[in-house]
Amino acid sequence: MKNVLIIGSTGQIGSELTMKLRGLYNGNIVAGYIPGAEPTGELKESGPSAIVDITNEQQIAETVSKYKIDTIYNLAALLSAVAEAKPQLAWKIGMGGLFNVLEVAREMKCAVFTPSSIGVFGNNTPKDNTPQDTIRNPRTMYGVTKVSGELLSDYYNIRFGVDTRSVRFPGLISYVTPPGGGTTDYAVDIYYSAVKGETFKCPIAAGTYMDMMYMPDALRAAVEIMEADPSKFVHRNSFNIASMSFEPETIYKKIQEYIPDFKMEYEVDPLRQTIAESWPNSLDDTCAREEWGWKPEYDLDAMTKDMIEKLKVRFGK
Repeated sequence: MKNVLIIGSTGQIGSELTMKLRGLYNGNIVAGYIPGAEPTGELKESGPSAIVDITNEQQIAETVSKYKIDTIYNLAALLSAVAEAKPQLAWKIGMGGLFNVLEVAREMKCAVFTPSSIGVFGNNTPKDNTPQDTIRNPRTMYGVTKVSGELLSDYYNIRFGVDTRSVRFPGLISYVTPPGGGTTDYAVDIYYSAVKGETFKCPIAAGTYMDMMYMPDALRAAVEIMEADPSKFVHRNSFNIASMSFEPETIYKKIQEYIPDFKMEYEVDPLRQTIAESWPNSLDDTCAREEWGWKPEYDLDAMTKDMIEKLKVRFGK
């Protein structure tokens, strides 16, 4: 029996994670949402849902109490490019919201998962095989909130004993949830364009490497870290996890192996390009492998094959 609240359950990760948790656990797996972003379809019908605005501490506490929640997945955030347009709101959700979650968790004895990101790293961070413990000096509001969130989560663990855990997600690629304004979202868009027979206009310049991960691996990481034996932890907030690193030409050529007439052109977005250049090319995830057994299952070829198959079914191609 496990009772879980997913805050931000209708977002990029939330909808798929909610369904995965409902498949794994008996108990209340509650899809928390804000008005205007209500669960629909299978997400709505397969389990309980509740209005949970992360900026409302009382609302979080009432839902935790009602459903006897023992674990909170805090997925509420504005993604990187959107956060640059709305920095005040990004801080309010990313930090004010996290503070509310941690306070409820402290008072009501819940474990908390709050994803971090490769966005915590900046221009002074080693670019290749970025270490677990290194300089974190982001120049984006998204990155600033993620670094601050790592520190605050560690503080609540050390000071109050709250069971906080986290991973630094790379760019996430999914055939289920459409892109939501992240710098790495080109690697999702490109598959959609390929399957639809459209020419893809790439907003990221050739030669720009970023870490990426297929959503099934990301979901597994979010589950496995919360199930791991914490006695083996040296770190908590937050673990580097890695799967693959590529630049636009690499993914373009890989898709062409399956869709030979696919075409791509470059229309570089200066904002996203600047953000991408500040992030690592690749991450060293040795600590996650050693401390809780992390291991990815998908590489670029396996992901591309699965993405194209799934999207062809989705779009009736």
